[in-house]
Amino acid sequence: MQLAIIVAIVIAIAGVAFATQNSVPATVVFLVWRFDGSLGVIVLLALALGALVAALVSTPAALRANWVARRQRKEIDSLKLAHAEAQARAVELERRAASSLSATVPAEAPDLPEPVGFQGTTARFETFERDAEPKA
Repeated sequence: MQLAIIVAIVIAIAGVAFATQNSVPATVVFLVWRFDGSLGVIVLLALALGALVAALVSTPAALRANWVARRQRKEIDSLKLAHAEAQARAVELERRAASSLSATVPAEAPDLPEPVGFQGTTARFETFERDAEPKA
C-alpha cells in the first residue's frame, strides 16, 4: 500500500514538472468543442481521460473475475468439508468392520486335518490325458 502511494506521488510530481515546462499555449478542437490551454495541461488531461476510459472498460472484467474467484473459493470450502466428512465416515466404517470381524472370528481355530500331499496326482493326470485323447 505504501509503495502505491509513493509511486502515485512520484507520478504527480512528474506531471507537475511536465505541465510547468510545457506552458506553451495550445488549442484543441474536437467536432464543435474547442479548448484553449497550456500544452502540458492538455496532455495531462488527455492522459487522465485515457486512464479513466481504461478503468471503466476493465471494471466489468475485474468484477466478473472477482465473482468467479469467490464462487470457486466457496466450492473449494464445501468440497473440503465433504472430504473431511467422507474421511470421518471411512474411519468409522473401518472401525465397525474391524470390530464386527473380530466378533465373528472364533478365538481358537478348529482342528483341521493335516493336508494330504500330492500323492497319486501324477497317476491321475496320466489317466486324464489318456482318456482325453481322441479315439481313432
